[in-house]
Formats: sequence, C-alpha cells, structure tokens
Amino acid sequence: MAKIGLFFGSNTGKTRKVAKSIKKRFDDETMSDAVNVNRVSAEDFAQYQFLILGTPTLGDGELPGLSTDCESESWEEFLPKIEGLDFSGKTVALFGLGDQVGYPDNYLDAMGELSEFFASRGAKLVGAWPTDGYEFESSTAVVDGKFVGLALDLDNQSGKTDERVAAWLAQIAPEFGLSL
Repeated sequence: MAKIGLFFGSNTGKTRKVAKSIKKRFDDETMSDAVNVNRVSAEDFAQYQFLILGTPTLGDGELPGLSTDCESESWEEFLPKIEGLDFSGKTVALFGLGDQVGYPDNYLDAMGELSEFFASRGAKLVGAWPTDGYEFESSTAVVDGKFVGLALDLDNQSGKTDERVAAWLAQIAPEFGLSL
C-alpha cells in the first residue's frame, strides 16, 4: 500500500485534474492513485496515516454533492460515512479550488469545511498557504491569516497552478517524510 492516500471530490473534473497532476510527481509506493471519494470505502480511506484531500467549492460555499446538483455523490455524502472515525495521529493536507472573482464572499469555503471536519477528529493539518496574490472578500478557509491548504483558482489564475502546486508540495514534503 502507498504511504499517502490522495482523494478528491469533484463536479466538473478540475479537482480531479489537479489531483492527477499531484500524483504524477510521485511513484506508486509513495502515493496512491488519485481516487474520487465516491469510489472509496471508509475502511480504505482510514488505512492511510498521510492524506492529501482536494475539493472544489460549489454554490454558496458548499461541499460538492447531490444537493449542489453534482451528477454523483461526493464529499457531502462521504463525510457522514467517516464521521465516527478518529483521525488522531494522521496528517492531512488540503487543496481547494474556487472562483475568487465569481464567488468572492465564500471563496474556498468547502476547503474550510473539510479542515474543520478533520481537525475536530484529531487530524494534524499541514500545508497552510498564504493569502497573498488572491482577491476575495471572505473565506472560512482562512485561519490566522492563511488558507488552511493550497488555494487554487483555475478560472482566473490557471497560469499559476503548476507553480503553486510545486511550491506547496515542497512545503508539505517534510511533514509527510518526503524529499522532493
């Protein structure tokens, strides 16, 4: 089994694309394939000590799922399946996709929701990311002046994605026992 589990929720496929670009940087012993949370069991998810999790923010700051008109289940339906699990001793890094121009009042709120979920269950969250270079009004994903994970905007700043992903992976690598 790989050392790091890589899971995502998605609606349009953009989060899947970012997850796959992260996976391409690592071998199979280091990182699992990128897997949509609608295709994993709670038991398989819980096996990993290290997790990289991605989500888009939909609608008015919501996690992807059937109530946000996604075509299939996603984080909204998966979180209840793992809400009783203890994530103490597990290290979690988050990345989120959003549109800071179209939705400046709830930019990356879904990533904030994931952060709260895993932190309240004992996970060690790593990978806080600076808010410099972003223009938005409000975000529940900002704690102590930083995003709780990697902030990506493929709608308005797609040209910065590869550079941001590389810098973020280098930042979290020590927390995951990796060298890049």
